[in-house]
Amino acid sequence: MSIIHLAGGCFWGLEKALQDLPGVISTECGYANGDPHFVPDYMLVCSGKFGYREAVRVEYDPSTVSLEDLLAAFFYLIDPTQERRQGNDVGIQYQTGVYWSDPDSENIVRRVFAEQSPMYPEFHTEMGPLTFWSPAEPYHQRYLDRNPGGYCHIPMWKMEALRGLMAGRRRSGRFVQL
Repeated sequence: MSIIHLAGGCFWGLEKALQDLPGVISTECGYANGDPHFVPDYMLVCSGKFGYREAVRVEYDPSTVSLEDLLAAFFYLIDPTQERRQGNDVGIQYQTGVYWSDPDSENIVRRVFAEQSPMYPEFHTEMGPLTFWSPAEPYHQRYLDRNPGGYCHIPMWKMEALRGLMAGRRRSGRFVQL
């Protein structure tokens, strides 16, 4: 099993979009790469003073889904031209990013970013090692499952389309360019 941490704006929608993809074993909403001197809570994170990103810890089976495919899904869901925001959500905690914890993942992330960034007039998605992780409060875990009409910057049609695209990738065995 492998793990990658993805920050795609509000973690509710990103978790919902990724949780049922083939090969994803588990997801967890949390706070990445902020000041390690605090155990963050949502209010501390929303203050913007400590550099945390709302992120999703994704545990996946690389024999079923590749990191490249998960990153293709990630870039399908986010707008990498936005700095410190996604949709109506504005603030440092909504900065998009990809955070790795092993050298193999780092090499793949760097390669995918080198391929993705020239495709946009501006590119503000950050990448780097995971330096800190704290799970979000239970209230935030699987939020959109419990609140199906809840706010999300990622449209439900896009989440459904992604599931179909990834299922097609699984059947064909090819990397899908989303």
